[in-house]
Amino acid sequence: MTVLRIGMPAGPLRGDVTVPGDKSIAHRALLLGALADGTSMVRGFSRGADVLASLDTVRRLGAVVIDEGHTLRITGAGLELGAGRETVIECANSGTTMRLGMGLVAGVDGQCTLDGDASLRRRPMERVAEPLRAMGARVTTNDGRPPVRVEGGRLAGIDWTSPVASAQVKSAVLLAALRAHGTTRVREPLPSRDHTERLLGHMGVSLACGAGTIRVEGGQRLRAAEIPLPGDPSSAAFLAVAALLVPGSEVRIRDVGLNPTRTGALAILRRMGADIRTERTRDDAGEPRGDLVVRASPLRGTVITPEEVPAAIDELPVLVIAAALASGETRVDGAAELRLKESDRLAALEQLAGLGVTMTSRPDGLTLEGLDGGPLSGGRIDAAGDHRIAMAFAVAGLRAAGGVEIADPECVAVSFPGFFEQLASLGAALGPA
Repeated sequence: MTVLRIGMPAGPLRGDVTVPGDKSIAHRALLLGALADGTSMVRGFSRGADVLASLDTVRRLGAVVIDEGHTLRITGAGLELGAGRETVIECANSGTTMRLGMGLVAGVDGQCTLDGDASLRRRPMERVAEPLRAMGARVTTNDGRPPVRVEGGRLAGIDWTSPVASAQVKSAVLLAALRAHGTTRVREPLPSRDHTERLLGHMGVSLACGAGTIRVEGGQRLRAAEIPLPGDPSSAAFLAVAALLVPGSEVRIRDVGLNPTRTGALAILRRMGADIRTERTRDDAGEPRGDLVVRASPLRGTVITPEEVPAAIDELPVLVIAAALASGETRVDGAAELRLKESDRLAALEQLAGLGVTMTSRPDGLTLEGLDGGPLSGGRIDAAGDHRIAMAFAVAGLRAAGGVEIADPECVAVSFPGFFEQLASLGAALGPA
């Protein structure tokens, strides 16, 4: 197994970088492009393993995709996508592919089995299966987990209140609703990322959104569209925290998505004292974007509340790294969802104790005492095959005496191919352990 060591750089991190195209929007662009009439163009495609699983999915269901590298041409099959097929879809490690895929196949006559790797087979799927059953689909799971079998057919609109703030649950129901008879309403307890709603509007679907409710009429056909992907803000967060923690650093991250449902991590970091500015802001295809300019800053601890978690869920691992090097105490509450990701991320973050951080964990969060600039102790980390844990501890290695060793660093390709090369281009010290 490959082991990579990330150590303290000789000087500050400096440079201009880009990050892969937004993973969340890419999944949705593929699935909605496959449902549309005509040929959609997706630009800035990241080629991470997760979105490649969605690319394979739409091909198996009957869409035609011409792959030109970072540009995809998707000729959709319209609302007839997947009709009459018996399909097996391999979702690999991608929970988004599986959960949104369930909604995609629920509204057409056909049978589909969705499966994944060992990590994905541990993740809960009933939160999506339940509303799809209420609409009329026949959905079976393996004791609530994958593999999932969906026998689609004629669906009826529902009024569904999700018990969790989950963009995946919401999006799966909206995808099914497009081919349902009547009106579907989806309510959520807290706002979750809204890329599906924005992209549906961009592709000609009429929705009503407000007061925590989205309403859509079934039977609306989607029109093909140009979909330029901004840089993924979740990926950008790892480079931003790296720049904040290494003294003297200044880094520009170009063309990053600034959707308000995705900037929770930036708000938390700014509250902690981070010097992060946005420049060249603009909107494109319904999504705001711009450059992030990040300067090294002394950070202070904070409280991350349950209300803030949905808008920062993917960035929480690296926010905890930032907190470990801040001054004072940081507390994270209402983050039990982290235990249901590619790994139990709260358990994985307990490895900070081995790097010299005083911390306690709870079922839904953790509390730690920051080291006021560090350094951390060195050590070896088990990322458990989780891309965000591997990237978070790579950032920790930049402020660890003796560095941090990460086994199986290749797992970062799930969301950020080239992550370590980007760190090195900014001045990070990387090498074999």
